[in-house]
Amino acid sequence: MRGLGPALTARRLFPLRLPPRPPRPLGPRLSSGSAAEAGALERAMDELLRRAVPATPAYELREKTPAPAEGQCADFVSFYGGLAEAAERAELLSRLARGFGVDHGQVAEQSAGVLQLREQPREAAVLLQAEDRLRYALVPRYRGLFHHISKLDGGVRFLVRLRADLLEAQALKLVEGPHVREMNGVLKGMLSEWFSSGFLNLERVTWHSPCEVLQKISESEAVHPVKNWMDMKRRVGPYRRCYFFSHCATPEEPLVVLHVALTGEISSNIQAIVKECPPSETEERSEISAAIFYSISLTQPGLQGVELGTVLVKRVLKELQKEFPHLGTFSSLSPIPGFTKWLLGLLSSQAKEHGRNELFTDSECQEISEITGGPMNETLKAFLSSSEWVKSEKLVQALQAPLMRLCAWYLYGEKHRGFALNPVANFHLQNGAVMWRINWMADASLKGIASSCGLMANYRYYPGETATNSTSYLCSKNIKASKQVLSLVAQFQKNSKL
Repeated sequence: MRGLGPALTARRLFPLRLPPRPPRPLGPRLSSGSAAEAGALERAMDELLRRAVPATPAYELREKTPAPAEGQCADFVSFYGGLAEAAERAELLSRLARGFGVDHGQVAEQSAGVLQLREQPREAAVLLQAEDRLRYALVPRYRGLFHHISKLDGGVRFLVRLRADLLEAQALKLVEGPHVREMNGVLKGMLSEWFSSGFLNLERVTWHSPCEVLQKISESEAVHPVKNWMDMKRRVGPYRRCYFFSHCATPEEPLVVLHVALTGEISSNIQAIVKECPPSETEERSEISAAIFYSISLTQPGLQGVELGTVLVKRVLKELQKEFPHLGTFSSLSPIPGFTKWLLGLLSSQAKEHGRNELFTDSECQEISEITGGPMNETLKAFLSSSEWVKSEKLVQALQAPLMRLCAWYLYGEKHRGFALNPVANFHLQNGAVMWRINWMADASLKGIASSCGLMANYRYYPGETATNSTSYLCSKNIKASKQVLSLVAQFQKNSKL
């Protein structure tokens, strides 16, 4: 996930402290050197894969075939670790995906067998065994390699890093195609099993936690960067909570981190949380009536799509209820990544259509033009692109009403396959939260202005309703929102013509 949400998806949050890649042995590279050198490396890859990827045993021998020698899997790990270039790693993964996947001939043969048995009156056991043979044939060969690597010391960490490389290679278009997408899905499924909730430990961070843990937590905070040790001390001190998940095999190694502020009301701006000192060094329980989830960070890009953030929020909510039985208000204070980009895109498209305006009322256009001193679309686009507009008190005031309703529509009305387009909104709505409030000038940092025009949103969690809300959103794509949000959406529908 960036603030609270799958910004969990955005960039490399700090690494799982994997050992650094060993120095690459001298040799040819795909990205440079002669064609002969590149060909030599490709031949070395093919030879490695033939040796390291275990053959799929016959169905009858699947439980009697000995595991491949540990050295075969270790050779793959060592060879891969020695590839310094992203293009080289991408090429090896592409060859693995294309050459060692499912045997389609076997799948066709077993499928035909299942269909034939369904047309004949046979015992259930015969049909079930035929279906089991088909399932066996559908397992790609490289899954066996991943399975055996996971048994090596540090093997699961290696696979997390390998998937991070695979996702990066896909994003950079170094590898493409259905075979690569299938391998990513297989690896994600395996990691989801290994990192399921039963294997995760919930740990709280305090100022007395090991220095190493504090350092890692500090490095992982990408939305609201930690400035110094005193800043870090405030974030784990009175009226603050910090939790993370570690894996049972790697205690005290943060995988996903959640920061919480204990406040008297639902916070409407982030400065009050990350910059102000707590009211005292000792918590007064009577002053605490709300828990604000204000930042969640996935530390491993290779675990993208594995539901760590969702599980962590739910576990922390229960933990806080145990510590503060009287606590009944739970909310996020979340960024709105992508809003500025979306808005600038709309302004650009309308500017190309001879100054057409479908976002602002006539009076708003006139007021903004008078303040900016030029045609509204072009000048406003220039102001929003540079973040300079916040220096003009008049422009800030003039933009409040239109940007609030545009942001409400962006969060509530803009969809991807029927679900909220904004990833942070989608994260909280999947968790069963209510889209509760949009806050003007809630993040005055340069990053907040640049990414969301300073706007932030509260997604409120009602413990007794989260399951129902989550089911309604996931099954029927219904977004539960407060009167404030719905009122802003109605204003957008009245005043805009998208």
